[in-house]
Amino acid sequence: MPNYRRVWVPGGTYFFTVNLLERRRSLLIENIDSLHEAFRIAHRARLFAMPAYVILPDHLHCLWRLPGGDADIATRWRHIKTLFSRSFPAGERLSERRMRKSERGIWQRRYWERLIRDEQDYRNHFDYIHYNPVKHGYVGSALDWPHSSFRHWLHKGHYAADWAMPMDDGIDAWRG
Repeated sequence: MPNYRRVWVPGGTYFFTVNLLERRRSLLIENIDSLHEAFRIAHRARLFAMPAYVILPDHLHCLWRLPGGDADIATRWRHIKTLFSRSFPAGERLSERRMRKSERGIWQRRYWERLIRDEQDYRNHFDYIHYNPVKHGYVGSALDWPHSSFRHWLHKGHYAADWAMPMDDGIDAWRG
């Protein structure tokens, strides 16, 4: 069994990747309102700032900043995953192990987190989040993906509307 080591930094800023168990499914965007509600409820229960996020059909990425003195990311993710899973009737395929543990088959058990080290690391992950729908080929521009914080930051002047769009000069280059 793997020995996962988490970095627990009270008040830390983290980058997360969280995946559905069955990566070919599109549950996250098909049920975006349920996912948003799960985040709202979990946020009310245990505060955190989420300056950037993107929700794709089968996974999501986000940045969180925890309150000072608080390093409990696991409880927050468990709460979000549980609330979202409960919004569906049971019936998905379950492994024997999941059945023994009374687990649903919606999410991968683990999530991937990275403690943000400095301002440049933060900016790199911030941009990575907003570029992700373009990277995966869902849209040609970050502006075209409705399930991210890109438009919020566009209106605040952080991004230009043509950020991460192919350039028209025939060269395979990107603005950004």
